[in-house]
Amino acid sequence: MTDETPARPLRVFLVDDHAMFRAGVRAELGPRVSVIGEAATVAEAISAIAAHEPDVVLLDVHMPDGGGRAVLEAMRKTHPHVKFLALSVSDAAEDVIGLIRAGARGYVTKTISADELADAIRRVADGDAVFSPRLAGFVLDAFASRPDQPVSDPELDQLTNREREVLRLLARGYAYKEIAKELFISIKTVETHVSNVLRKLQMSNRYELSRWAADRRLV
Repeated sequence: MTDETPARPLRVFLVDDHAMFRAGVRAELGPRVSVIGEAATVAEAISAIAAHEPDVVLLDVHMPDGGGRAVLEAMRKTHPHVKFLALSVSDAAEDVIGLIRAGARGYVTKTISADELADAIRRVADGDAVFSPRLAGFVLDAFASRPDQPVSDPELDQLTNREREVLRLLARGYAYKEIAKELFISIKTVETHVSNVLRKLQMSNRYELSRWAADRRLV
């Protein structure tokens, strides 16, 4: 009879600028993985990931100081063995493609269940590519049609990451209060972002914004 040493839990690091969300992920994942650390900024993430060398990093796409892409670009050459899985509220094509081109092994949205997230972490750690439903199509289309060219839209490029998130939810029919709850910001901040988007795109109401967003597959 031989003794089998139980496999150690995967070591996971969380990067997200919302403390409540990080706490929720920790609680939901429970004993499925070992969450060894977390960071709220790009600088904190780069330093801590280098120190802890986790198996998988759960990475938010949009953060005030550069977001997930900045973390990936800083770490991929010095720590190529660390796997990155994007975990975001955004399911926009340009976000998905941008993170994958930067080196992420997968991209899932924050609507994912705890069991699905734990499974995605395991698969990414094993070297698989993991995507939420419909997101894989964005990547396949982008790499098949324009493998060496970044996705670019001059009008969209005017908007900040947060303005894009607000626009996307607004176009889906969310009320200001619902957008505020989804993005962990105040209703006043939502109003400010909407005003900025209208001004930058030279539009007068949310209905024009919704049509504009739908034309660009942001909804």
